[in-house]
Amino acid sequence: MTLRDILAGVPVIAGDAAGDIGIDGIAYNSKAVKPGFLFAALRGAARNGMDFVAEAVAEGAAAVLSSWPKPQSVDVPWVQAADAREALALAAANFYGHPSDQLKVVGVTGTKGKTTVTYLLEEILKAAGFSAGVIGTIEYRRPGARAKAPRTTPESVDLQALLREMLEAGVSHCVMEVSSHALEQKRVWGVSYDVAVFTNLSGEHLDYHPSMEGYFEAKKKLFTLNHKRSASVVNMDDPWGQKLIAELPLKTVTFGFGPAAIVRALSYFMAEDGTDARIAYPGGVLAVRSTLVGRHNVYNILAATAAALALNVPPQAIVEGIAALAGVPGRYEKVPNGRGFQVVVDYAHTDNALEHLLTTARELKPRRVILVFGAGGNRDKDKRERMGRVAARLADWTLLTSDNPRSEEPMDIIAAIEKGFEKEGVRTYEVVPDRREAIARALATANKGDTVLVAGKGHEDYQIFKDRTVPFSDIEVIKGILERMEAA
Repeated sequence: MTLRDILAGVPVIAGDAAGDIGIDGIAYNSKAVKPGFLFAALRGAARNGMDFVAEAVAEGAAAVLSSWPKPQSVDVPWVQAADAREALALAAANFYGHPSDQLKVVGVTGTKGKTTVTYLLEEILKAAGFSAGVIGTIEYRRPGARAKAPRTTPESVDLQALLREMLEAGVSHCVMEVSSHALEQKRVWGVSYDVAVFTNLSGEHLDYHPSMEGYFEAKKKLFTLNHKRSASVVNMDDPWGQKLIAELPLKTVTFGFGPAAIVRALSYFMAEDGTDARIAYPGGVLAVRSTLVGRHNVYNILAATAAALALNVPPQAIVEGIAALAGVPGRYEKVPNGRGFQVVVDYAHTDNALEHLLTTARELKPRRVILVFGAGGNRDKDKRERMGRVAARLADWTLLTSDNPRSEEPMDIIAAIEKGFEKEGVRTYEVVPDRREAIARALATANKGDTVLVAGKGHEDYQIFKDRTVPFSDIEVIKGILERMEAA
């Protein structure tokens, strides 16, 4: 493919006349450059891509794309764009032949529930006889292939390559989580969505977005891109969802518990082994059974149902698909044991998610709720006190520990959480900075009928400190401790 072909429809400020040169690939990391590649010199969070142009050229880059003008020292064709990320995304779509145009693509955005909705939709599509691919927080997968996800939504070049790979492998539908970072950085420009889903919005990533309004505006971009979209699917019980509905000029399928919702939960009953719900939609009422628990998961089921209906999936396949999902890694994931208490691992790492987790556990009427959690370092410091207040109100006993402290001191993070307990006027907690020790302490404290919740890391299998990243899975740590307890 020529450079001219790759830049078709891409807004550029200036470019060399060498449009006929061949381009064999695109890279945004100089270490991934091979001879004949177009190298995109992007501004990163810590480094400037311009610092790596010489390295990319030395590796054989045939041309460079950047927001900066061409330096005199560079002797390969140079393409300057006002927004290099947008230009890269559109160029990548051209290079890989716009695979999303030939797939049915569902984009799911929101603060909570994205992962669960994609898992539900995958099972629903499989029940309808389709071949489904998933791109999200836990992994990227399709029938016959899966890989751990380094980020929720891949960089644009990787995303287009993944979509092309799915298409060539026979995938008919791709369901993907679309993060606010990806939307702000225009990684999904050039992707054609058939359905866009909004789950909810609550305080998170406010270390990256300037305000909740800015966070909302980032999410809204999924619904205002020029898509082939047949529908927007929006949670009308969420205040930000209502704001989105009011601003959308396109057809919107609403979901929720309220009588005005197009896809509506009439009732639900929850037990330890799952949830039964009755869902009204324009064609009738669905009686669904799911292994998922909690009111928040009823919303996730509604979102998946509404998206599936927007894709014209038969209602029976929706019922079968919802029932087929055994669970989602790190989302209210139970760890079996023979000691008579429940142990649950969950990804809840915001005050809102922690409240949903604790409320769900309490609905099942345990004897006591024992909570283990911390907060991530270098992330949204304001939520720490709020998380402490939620734990103080809803847990019977809490062990404050480390999450991924990153470059911060673990005790500084814990001290910020403690302020929430102080605001609530209770001291129902203890501080155990070592996460493994905190989990062991919680399990040793638990008695028959109790529920132990280990929150914050969910599916993650690592822990990030200032000077190292170490293997650490809450699930595996819990299993090991329980085995030793039961052997004693």
